[in-house]
Amino acid sequence: MSLFEGFGERVEVSESFGETTADVDPGDWIEVLTRLRDSGYAFFDWLTGVDDPPDGFFVVANVYDPLACRRLLIRTRVPRADPRLPSAVGVYRGANWHERETYEMFGVIFDGHPNLVPLLLPDGFEGYPLRKDFVLAARVAKQWPGAKEPGESGHGAPSRRKTLPPGVPADWGTPDA
Repeated sequence: MSLFEGFGERVEVSESFGETTADVDPGDWIEVLTRLRDSGYAFFDWLTGVDDPPDGFFVVANVYDPLACRRLLIRTRVPRADPRLPSAVGVYRGANWHERETYEMFGVIFDGHPNLVPLLLPDGFEGYPLRKDFVLAARVAKQWPGAKEPGESGHGAPSRRKTLPPGVPADWGTPDA
């Protein structure tokens, strides 16, 4: 029996660089994870989000079968307008903090999570810092100069004086020539 028998085209399996990836429908997320756990993929390694503008986010989990020494990447896509996915904590308890971090950094809501509260950022922090549209405070406070050499943009020290490399005779020309 195949791991994904009965899912039809809702699960797409691909292989790249020796790693197997299964893209699943968000509605099948928990059922696929449960089947994998029951088929030997007993070790939950990690889960995270990937911002994929403009439409949504990928939620990616990596599970491992310690007896067969195989790992599998499970991936699903949630829409940006309503980034929700059922919590995997009931299947893999190790998903708890990973889902909390993904919620905090990307804004993906894991329905049914036992304690979906911020994990890393200070109280009162607004926004989702790993989203590509998140504005970095450092860019607002000090504009990026955008120059290749210091001094070219009018910010910072003037450009260094151009000199010949050591051991090059002076009559061979200047670096500006």
